Amino acid sequence: MRIVIVDDDSFVAHSLNTILSSEVDIEVVGMGSDGAEAQALYEDLQPDILLLDIQMLDTNGLDAAEVILAQHHNARIVFLTTFADEEYLASALKMGAKGYLVKQEVSTIAPALRSVLAGQSVIGNEVLEHMGSLINRGAEKPLAYKQQGKERSSATELSVLSEREYEIFELVAKGFDNKEIASTLYISEGTVRNYVSTILTKLELKNRTQLAVLYYQV
Repeated sequence: MRIVIVDDDSFVAHSLNTILSSEVDIEVVGMGSDGAEAQALYEDLQPDILLLDIQMLDTNGLDAAEVILAQHHNARIVFLTTFADEEYLASALKMGAKGYLVKQEVSTIAPALRSVLAGQSVIGNEVLEHMGSLINRGAEKPLAYKQQGKERSSATELSVLSEREYEIFELVAKGFDNKEIASTLYISEGTVRNYVSTILTKLELKNRTQLAVLYYQV
């Protein structure tokens, strides 16, 4: 895969270049130090994945990604940052980024990039710890089925789910395990497992983490 790295810390950028270039299936084809360079490099090189820092001088990573995604809807952008800031995570997920990783988790970066190339979304382990509070803070948004009238969300991705499937989808996204979902909905754990499998198939997702990402995106 062809990767462009953009980070205003030259030590970090060159370290990432060294680490990723040692992988037999990864080629670093360009490097930059700010958002403006990220946009130019993406236009010139059309990389498979843009590995992009968020906090940079002048044009930051979020602004650069927004411009790139507006022009290239299928662009694969993975944000790489030094800390799991919830506001940055929210912005990244909303705009359609394919990943959000923390720089300290160096050993996970190459495998994460392979997952992104395969069509998955990736979130670093440290970032996952923030997902629960992030989703809870977004609890005010309309549910796909409201208590009164059971009004359906307009999100196209979720239109394939039945009411019960959406209930389970939402609980999974909020971090409930199968036992907790079974207890909440008064059904067996086996039934929950079957529902989760069906939901993943309908939404063409691989795992529960991707369910949580989709829940927040819509």
